[in-house]
Amino acid sequence: MTPQMIDRLVQAFLDTLFMVGVSAGIAVLAGIPLAVFLVTSERGGIFPAPRLGRVLGTLVNGFRAVPFIVLLVALIPFTRLVAGTTIGVWAAIVPLAVSATPFFARIAEVSLREIDPGLIEAAQSIGCKRWHIVRHVLLPEALPGIIGGFTITVVSMIGASAMAGAVGAGGLGDVAIRYGYQRFDTLVMLVVIAILITLVCAVQFAGDTAVRRLRAR
Repeated sequence: MTPQMIDRLVQAFLDTLFMVGVSAGIAVLAGIPLAVFLVTSERGGIFPAPRLGRVLGTLVNGFRAVPFIVLLVALIPFTRLVAGTTIGVWAAIVPLAVSATPFFARIAEVSLREIDPGLIEAAQSIGCKRWHIVRHVLLPEALPGIIGGFTITVVSMIGASAMAGAVGAGGLGDVAIRYGYQRFDTLVMLVVIAILITLVCAVQFAGDTAVRRLRAR
């Protein structure tokens, strides 16, 4: 493997980290409030708005049902509007974030629903305000599950980022397609696969470790 190819692999690895990192950050910032609203907006919830909750739930399900490669193409006009381009790292961040946010929101929603309703009732009985219940009861109790779901989301985003590379988004997927597949260079393909496996294992290990420590408290 030539020094130029090594440089390309290093840059592609950094691009992948950047794409996944920024998209994951957006998914957290948007997904957690969305999950909280889906749980608390139900009839009898602490922020009852069942009609709006059903509408948002339908939208979430709709985005989750669309395969990433289809969403990637469908969002080209929106991506061009937001990022100013449809190729490169920033262009990949838009569909990655749009795809990951509803996925993560549903996982976080499941964790929030597993909380014992008695804890919420106890907080209400002592006069806690609704936002205090969200901040000091719902989110802390659901945190291990949320982190576990976030780990799953990041792992899926790594695979999606490689898929986005196949259509000019850059990163490891772009290197694998252009310099591995199209040039019949098996070594490049194997190196990219090894890097992706290592990255996924590192993310999964970090997530599992964080969940174990939180549950041990």
